[in-house]
Amino acid sequence: MSATAEFSININQIEYGHPRGPQWRLPRWQVAAGQTIFMQAPSGAGKSTLLHVLAGLLPVHHGELTVLNEPLHLRRPAQTAPWRAQQLGIIFQSLNLIDYLSCLDNILLAAHFAQNHDSGLARKAQELLAQLNLPPQLLQKKASELSLGQRQRVAIARALINDPALILADEPTSALDSDNRQDFINLLFTMVRQRNCTLIFASHDHSLSQKFNQRLALKELAQPL
Repeated sequence: MSATAEFSININQIEYGHPRGPQWRLPRWQVAAGQTIFMQAPSGAGKSTLLHVLAGLLPVHHGELTVLNEPLHLRRPAQTAPWRAQQLGIIFQSLNLIDYLSCLDNILLAAHFAQNHDSGLARKAQELLAQLNLPPQLLQKKASELSLGQRQRVAIARALINDPALILADEPTSALDSDNRQDFINLLFTMVRQRNCTLIFASHDHSLSQKFNQRLALKELAQPL
Protein backbone atom coordinates (compact mmCIF):
# COMPACT_ATOMS: atom_id res chain seq x y z
CA MET A 1 0.00 0.00 0.00
CA SER A 2 1.48 3.30 -1.06
CA ALA A 3 -0.38 5.79 1.12
CA THR A 4 1.02 6.56 4.55
CA ALA A 5 -1.28 9.38 5.62
CA GLU A 6 -3.13 9.22 8.91
CA PHE A 7 -6.35 9.94 7.04
CA SER A 8 -7.28 8.34 3.74
CA ILE A 9 -9.95 11.03 3.23
CA ASN A 10 -9.95 14.57 4.59
CA ILE A 11 -12.81 16.91 3.62
CA ASN A 12 -13.28 20.54 4.60
CA GLN A 13 -16.35 22.48 3.41
CA ILE A 14 -16.68 21.05 -0.09
CA GLU A 15 -19.45 21.71 -2.58
CA TYR A 16 -19.92 19.36 -5.52
CA GLY A 17 -22.35 17.87 -8.01
CA HIS A 18 -22.89 16.99 -11.66
CA PRO A 19 -23.20 20.06 -13.90
CA ARG A 20 -26.91 19.52 -14.57
CA GLY A 21 -27.73 17.60 -11.40
CA PRO A 22 -28.30 18.32 -7.70
CA GLN A 23 -25.56 20.17 -5.86
CA TRP A 24 -24.33 19.15 -2.41
CA ARG A 25 -22.39 20.56 0.53
CA LEU A 26 -20.31 18.32 2.78
CA PRO A 27 -18.88 20.33 5.72
CA ARG A 28 -16.34 17.95 7.26
CA TRP A 29 -15.39 14.30 7.03
CA GLN A 30 -12.24 12.42 7.93
CA VAL A 31 -11.69 8.72 7.32
CA ALA A 32 -8.73 7.15 9.08
CA ALA A 33 -6.50 4.87 7.05
CA GLY A 34 -7.59 1.23 7.25
CA GLN A 35 -11.21 1.98 8.21
CA THR A 36 -14.21 0.25 6.65
CA ILE A 37 -17.15 2.60 6.16
CA PHE A 38 -20.70 1.63 5.25
CA MET A 39 -22.53 4.56 3.69
CA GLN A 40 -26.29 4.13 3.38
CA ALA A 41 -28.73 6.14 1.29
CA PRO A 42 -31.70 5.32 -0.93
CA SER A 43 -31.25 5.13 -4.68
CA GLY A 44 -30.88 8.54 -6.27
CA ALA A 45 -29.75 10.24 -3.04
CA GLY A 46 -26.23 11.07 -4.20
CA LYS A 47 -24.10 8.07 -3.18
CA SER A 48 -22.58 7.59 -6.62
CA THR A 49 -21.97 11.32 -7.00
CA LEU A 50 -19.95 11.43 -3.77
CA LEU A 51 -17.96 8.34 -4.75
CA HIS A 52 -17.17 9.96 -8.11
CA VAL A 53 -15.90 13.03 -6.25
CA LEU A 54 -13.72 10.88 -3.96
CA ALA A 55 -12.31 9.14 -7.04
CA GLY A 56 -11.45 12.43 -8.71
CA LEU A 57 -13.96 11.81 -11.50
CA LEU A 58 -15.98 14.90 -10.55
CA PRO A 59 -14.44 18.19 -9.41
CA VAL A 60 -15.27 20.01 -6.22
CA HIS A 61 -16.52 23.57 -6.74
CA HIS A 62 -15.49 24.87 -3.32
CA GLY A 63 -13.54 23.74 -0.27
CA GLU A 64 -10.72 21.27 0.24
CA LEU A 65 -10.68 17.55 -0.54
CA THR A 66 -7.60 15.43 0.08
CA VAL A 67 -7.67 11.71 -0.73
CA LEU A 68 -4.55 9.63 -0.08
CA ASN A 69 -2.44 12.80 0.11
CA GLU A 70 -3.75 14.03 -3.25
CA PRO A 71 -5.33 17.53 -3.13
CA LEU A 72 -8.23 16.81 -5.46
CA HIS A 73 -9.64 20.32 -5.05
CA LEU A 74 -6.59 21.54 -6.98
CA ARG A 75 -6.94 19.01 -9.80
CA ARG A 76 -9.14 18.63 -12.86
CA PRO A 77 -10.60 15.13 -13.40
CA ALA A 78 -8.34 14.53 -16.41
CA GLN A 79 -5.30 15.18 -14.22
CA THR A 80 -6.27 12.53 -11.69
CA ALA A 81 -6.38 9.51 -14.03
CA PRO A 82 -2.87 8.15 -13.29
CA TRP A 83 -3.31 8.69 -9.54
CA ARG A 84 -6.73 7.00 -9.62
CA ALA A 85 -5.44 3.96 -11.51
CA GLN A 86 -2.48 3.52 -9.17
CA GLN A 87 -4.06 4.29 -5.79
CA LEU A 88 -7.74 3.34 -5.97
CA GLY A 89 -9.68 0.16 -6.49
CA ILE A 90 -13.21 0.79 -7.74
CA ILE A 91 -16.05 -1.76 -7.80
CA PHE A 92 -18.89 -0.43 -9.91
CA GLN A 93 -22.58 -1.21 -9.53
CA SER A 94 -22.67 -2.56 -13.09
CA LEU A 95 -19.19 -4.14 -12.63
CA ASN A 96 -17.98 -2.65 -15.95
CA LEU A 97 -16.25 -5.81 -17.14
CA ILE A 98 -15.46 -5.91 -20.86
CA ASP A 99 -17.45 -8.88 -22.11
CA TYR A 100 -15.20 -9.85 -25.03
CA LEU A 101 -12.06 -9.93 -22.88
CA SER A 102 -11.03 -12.89 -20.76
CA CYS A 103 -11.13 -12.82 -16.97
CA LEU A 104 -7.37 -12.43 -16.92
CA ASP A 105 -7.35 -9.58 -19.43
CA ASN A 106 -10.09 -7.72 -17.55
CA ILE A 107 -7.95 -7.82 -14.42
CA LEU A 108 -4.70 -6.94 -16.19
CA LEU A 109 -6.37 -3.99 -17.92
CA ALA A 110 -6.47 -2.22 -14.54
CA ALA A 111 -2.73 -2.80 -14.21
CA HIS A 112 -2.19 -1.41 -17.71
CA PHE A 113 -4.01 1.82 -16.86
CA ALA A 114 -1.88 2.13 -13.72
CA GLN A 115 1.29 1.68 -15.82
CA ASN A 116 2.06 -1.33 -13.68
CA HIS A 117 4.45 -3.46 -15.74
CA ASP A 118 5.41 -5.97 -13.05
CA SER A 119 6.40 -9.22 -14.75
CA GLY A 120 4.53 -11.20 -12.10
CA LEU A 121 1.11 -9.64 -12.73
CA ALA A 122 -0.41 -12.66 -14.46
CA ARG A 123 0.59 -14.90 -11.56
CA LYS A 124 -0.72 -12.33 -9.09
CA ALA A 125 -4.06 -12.26 -10.92
CA GLN A 126 -4.23 -16.05 -10.74
CA GLU A 127 -3.50 -15.96 -7.01
CA LEU A 128 -6.22 -13.35 -6.44
CA LEU A 129 -8.79 -15.44 -8.29
CA ALA A 130 -7.74 -18.52 -6.32
CA GLN A 131 -8.25 -16.59 -3.06
CA LEU A 132 -11.69 -15.63 -4.39
CA ASN A 133 -12.54 -19.30 -5.03
CA LEU A 134 -12.47 -19.10 -8.82
CA PRO A 135 -10.87 -22.12 -10.54
CA PRO A 136 -7.87 -21.45 -12.83
CA GLN A 137 -9.69 -22.78 -15.91
CA LEU A 138 -11.89 -19.67 -15.83
CA LEU A 139 -8.91 -17.37 -16.43
CA GLN A 140 -9.20 -17.55 -20.20
CA LYS A 141 -13.00 -17.53 -20.32
CA LYS A 142 -14.63 -14.41 -21.69
CA ALA A 143 -16.40 -12.28 -19.13
CA SER A 144 -19.65 -12.76 -21.06
CA GLU A 145 -19.51 -16.50 -20.27
CA LEU A 146 -19.35 -16.08 -16.50
CA SER A 147 -22.14 -16.26 -13.95
CA LEU A 148 -23.00 -13.09 -12.04
CA GLY A 149 -21.24 -14.39 -8.93
CA GLN A 150 -18.10 -15.13 -10.94
CA ARG A 151 -18.20 -11.67 -12.51
CA GLN A 152 -18.41 -10.14 -9.04
CA ARG A 153 -15.25 -11.98 -8.01
CA VAL A 154 -13.39 -10.87 -11.13
CA ALA A 155 -14.42 -7.28 -10.31
CA ILE A 156 -12.91 -7.65 -6.81
CA ALA A 157 -9.68 -9.05 -8.26
CA ARG A 158 -9.49 -6.18 -10.75
CA ALA A 159 -9.96 -3.67 -7.92
CA LEU A 160 -7.11 -5.26 -5.94
CA ILE A 161 -4.52 -6.00 -8.64
CA ASN A 162 -2.62 -2.73 -8.07
CA ASP A 163 -2.63 -3.03 -4.25
CA PRO A 164 -4.80 0.06 -3.76
CA ALA A 165 -4.81 2.05 -0.54
CA LEU A 166 -8.53 2.82 -0.92
CA ILE A 167 -11.43 0.81 -2.35
CA LEU A 168 -14.66 2.50 -3.39
CA ALA A 169 -17.63 0.15 -3.87
CA ASP A 170 -20.85 1.50 -5.40
CA GLU A 171 -23.87 -0.78 -4.73
CA PRO A 172 -21.85 -3.84 -5.84
CA THR A 173 -24.37 -6.34 -4.41
CA SER A 174 -27.54 -4.84 -5.86
CA ALA A 175 -28.05 -7.67 -8.38
CA LEU A 176 -27.38 -10.53 -5.92
CA ASP A 177 -29.75 -12.55 -3.77
CA SER A 178 -29.33 -12.46 0.01
CA ASP A 179 -27.01 -15.50 0.27
CA ASN A 180 -24.74 -14.29 -2.52
CA ARG A 181 -24.72 -10.76 -1.08
CA GLN A 182 -23.34 -12.05 2.20
CA ASP A 183 -20.80 -14.25 0.43
CA PHE A 184 -19.62 -11.23 -1.54
CA ILE A 185 -19.24 -9.12 1.62
CA ASN A 186 -17.30 -11.90 3.36
CA LEU A 187 -14.93 -12.29 0.40
CA LEU A 188 -14.40 -8.54 0.08
CA PHE A 189 -13.65 -8.16 3.79
CA THR A 190 -11.19 -11.03 3.73
CA MET A 191 -9.26 -9.34 0.95
CA VAL A 192 -9.46 -5.86 2.50
CA ARG A 193 -8.24 -7.02 5.90
CA GLN A 194 -5.34 -8.95 4.39
CA ARG A 195 -4.19 -5.72 2.74
CA ASN A 196 -5.23 -3.25 5.47
CA CYS A 197 -6.74 -0.88 2.91
CA THR A 198 -9.55 1.59 3.46
CA LEU A 199 -13.02 0.65 2.20
CA ILE A 200 -15.95 2.95 1.43
CA PHE A 201 -18.99 0.82 0.62
CA ALA A 202 -22.16 2.58 -0.57
CA SER A 203 -25.49 0.75 -0.48
CA HIS A 204 -29.17 1.22 0.25
CA ASP A 205 -29.25 -2.17 2.05
CA HIS A 206 -28.52 -1.67 5.76
CA SER A 207 -28.54 -5.44 6.39
CA LEU A 208 -25.02 -5.55 4.92
CA SER A 209 -23.55 -3.10 7.42
CA GLN A 210 -22.65 -5.30 10.39
CA LYS A 211 -19.01 -5.99 9.53
CA PHE A 212 -18.03 -2.36 9.03
CA ASN A 213 -16.09 -0.19 11.52
CA GLN A 214 -18.46 2.71 10.92
CA ARG A 215 -22.02 2.93 9.63
CA LEU A 216 -23.47 6.24 8.56
CA ALA A 217 -26.29 7.68 6.50
CA LEU A 218 -25.32 9.94 3.63
CA LYS A 219 -27.76 12.56 4.92
CA GLU A 220 -25.57 12.84 8.04
CA LEU A 221 -22.66 13.90 5.82
CA ALA A 222 -24.00 15.91 2.90
CA GLN A 223 -26.89 18.32 2.48
CA PRO A 224 -28.40 19.58 -0.77
CA LEU A 225 -27.66 23.17 -1.73
